[in-house]
Amino acid sequence: MRKIWNLEEHRGKTALIDEFGGRMTYDALNSESNILANRVGHRCLVFALCRNEIGSVLGYTAFINNGIVPVMVNSHLEENLLSNLLSIYQPEFLWIPQDQRDQFPEMACEHEVYDYALLKTEYDKKYPLYEELGLLITTSGSTGSPKLVRQSYTNVFDNARSIVKYLKLDETERPITTLPMNYVYGLSIINSHFLVGATLLLTDKGLTQKEFWNFFKEQEATSFGGVPYTYEMLDRLRFYRMKLPSLRTMTQAGGKIVPELHEKFARYAQEQCKNFVVMYGAAEATARMGYLPPEKAVEKRGSMGIPIPGGVFHLIGAEGQEIIEPLTTGELVYEGKNVTLGYAEYGEDLARGDERYGRLETGDMAQFDEDGYYYIVGRKKRFLKIYGNRVNLDEVDRLIKGEYGIEVASSGVDDHMYIFVTDEKYAESVRKFVIGKTKLNPSAFKMIVIDEIPKNDSGKTLYKELRKYYVE
Repeated sequence: MRKIWNLEEHRGKTALIDEFGGRMTYDALNSESNILANRVGHRCLVFALCRNEIGSVLGYTAFINNGIVPVMVNSHLEENLLSNLLSIYQPEFLWIPQDQRDQFPEMACEHEVYDYALLKTEYDKKYPLYEELGLLITTSGSTGSPKLVRQSYTNVFDNARSIVKYLKLDETERPITTLPMNYVYGLSIINSHFLVGATLLLTDKGLTQKEFWNFFKEQEATSFGGVPYTYEMLDRLRFYRMKLPSLRTMTQAGGKIVPELHEKFARYAQEQCKNFVVMYGAAEATARMGYLPPEKAVEKRGSMGIPIPGGVFHLIGAEGQEIIEPLTTGELVYEGKNVTLGYAEYGEDLARGDERYGRLETGDMAQFDEDGYYYIVGRKKRFLKIYGNRVNLDEVDRLIKGEYGIEVASSGVDDHMYIFVTDEKYAESVRKFVIGKTKLNPSAFKMIVIDEIPKNDSGKTLYKELRKYYVE
């Protein structure tokens, strides 16, 4: 176990500012973290109910920097789902917002600070923890799945250091939160910026809210991150017309952005002397595996780039051979120190060691071009056979979004593709468009109009939830 950050190194600098005027220096963060860690007293499991607030970040910092293992959970997770997770993993403590104390009336409060409370649970079982286990993060966001990713201290530190290097971060950065901190992308922003003594601007307001942009301008935010859906919203909000002189960098991860939108933001960044950085990652790789250097953002639109510093990509063909020819599709495999230990589904799994040995089969199908830049072309399992023809569902979604600029998700079973949209007026036009593109029998395609496309906390489509519309 090691400390991820040397907080004393940044003494005197401001670590956190929230939208309500709250501030915390690195000195205060260090001392309050030590107090909280001493109240816990020993290495154990803690459920941290996360918000983009000072108390939440303080708790995370205290735990991971002092050998206490947090399970990062969204504070808005439905109560029954949270209860199920608690019963499976039986943590010794909870770190929760004060306004959720009523959910746990039987638990004694051991410490209170910054509108958060440390509660002692009454679980009898204490599961052994692998010595390098640093934190646990959910794979499913808001669905409450018991499947957690086991991240080590080495994973977290190495990935944060790599992000600092390729984004060229320093103490003058002022990133604003646009992502939940229980999501690896949001957490990676905290991890990397604390390494350089930057100032985090904390808000749970959304990009569509005036208060978010007021806080952004008032505190002169220098960067923000977003998933593809974030940039689709910004496009509709006419983001390009905003005057944001302090903005230096926009990052994108959490799924493939359509090339047309990629180019739009890349050209805006180029014209405004800002950076637009498309990135590739997964919880199973701590956060980041690849990035597209901003100077290549226009030229290599649609690409997720090259491996992060310290990482290596391989493409593996259907027969298990390594692909060395450009523009040839294979499964993307990543190697690096940030590849996580494995999964946990039961409390007993927390004692397990490294099961991946630095190698991750991503499940993404990819190609690289003549210059060595990688392009994700689909998911290994996101294919259907339509009357003997292999159809990539991710490519269908991309084509529709590129043509119509609408919310869409395609799913189905062999010989039957179901295309989900949220606006009836597009249904027939989209169906004809897909039939025209695939040149397949029209009877294989059915449109379904729903109120909204189901997504998890990180904005990724929950395709499993669509099955209820076509599987009895």
